[in-house]
Amino acid sequence: MTNLKVHAPVPADLDGDLAALLGDCARMAPHWLAPDRVAALPVSPSLIHGVTVPTESARMLDAMSDYGD
Repeated sequence: MTNLKVHAPVPADLDGDLAALLGDCARMAPHWLAPDRVAALPVSPSLIHGVTVPTESARMLDAMSDYGD
């Protein structure tokens, strides 16, 4: 069951348009903090181990064409 109770100064507009969605996003933006950008470092292939692929999945991927050929 979905709880549609809102704790906002304005009632929820379930049939809203893009302007209503943008307004909702603008009101919520101060509640979310974006993390500092973290650069991903490359991982040596020798550190990647323990990955197994089921035979069915490997066959399915092998049968798929590359780039929609």
